[in-house]
Amino acid sequence: MLVVIGVVAALGWHLTRPGAADEGTRPPVSALGAGTRMGPVELRTADLDALRGFYTEGVGLSVVSQDDREVILGVDGSRLLRLVAAEAPADDPGQAGLYHSAFLFADEAALAEALLRTARVAPTAFQGASDHRVSQAFYFADPEGNGVELYVDRPREQWRWQDGLVVMGSAAIDPNAFVAEHRGRAATGPDAGAVTMGHVHLRGGDLAQAESFYADTLGFAVTARSDGALFLAADGYHHHLAVNTWSSAGAGTRPDSLGLGSVAVHVAGSGELDALERRLTGAGLAYERGDGSVVVHDPWGTRVTVSVAG
Repeated sequence: MLVVIGVVAALGWHLTRPGAADEGTRPPVSALGAGTRMGPVELRTADLDALRGFYTEGVGLSVVSQDDREVILGVDGSRLLRLVAAEAPADDPGQAGLYHSAFLFADEAALAEALLRTARVAPTAFQGASDHRVSQAFYFADPEGNGVELYVDRPREQWRWQDGLVVMGSAAIDPNAFVAEHRGRAATGPDAGAVTMGHVHLRGGDLAQAESFYADTLGFAVTARSDGALFLAADGYHHHLAVNTWSSAGAGTRPDSLGLGSVAVHVAGSGELDALERRLTGAGLAYERGDGSVVVHDPWGTRVTVSVAG
């Protein structure tokens, strides 16, 4: 018997819908090259046990390592989420921070199981669902209110690009129908059962500042724009990163709080870090170059670590 997930809620945003795409239109070229992907998101939490339970028993992550102050979660040893115990005020949605961490499932069957588990573990956590044309996405809030997206991509050959931007939308999905259709189907392919940090969606104070930092300097390409939001990616993906100002327009440097601690980006090789270092120097931004990594802070003080994938 299916657990009723809930009534689909409005997502609070809508992407501009372009007209028919030209057949030859291709994704924009990014300074960050092939193999770029998102690394683990760090969350600061007042209740380590509650968040660990939500992400393991619901989302389906496994404990990679843990101690009294920190839990690393992932899939098959790959690190996707870092939970750090902290004493700080609650996250303020009016400030810059995390809108959601988005966990990408390799197939609909695995996603359906995760939706059912999460609904059982946290019956009131469901916030909405949307067909974005490039993906099918389901939205939750974890026990401390951090946004969580569980999604599956449509095949890349079905994505449409127009004038260098990906065509996306926001049509409603019946979550119960999705679970009923896909639950229990055998997953196929070499990545069956895999889960990755598909993208990270942030709250920011200004979209022009976001584009200057994340596109012009960090090296992502702009792949979509909407009213109050910017979407960016590398290597022809629909988006690895997004920034919106829906609740945080005009926000300045983030105060100390629970919620987002840091964001990580993995790149293919040290040459990517050398090029990033040159862009950061040209932009006059402070950064730290370590062994296989570059650490910089975005315009609102969020720590961004770019490192060579292990």
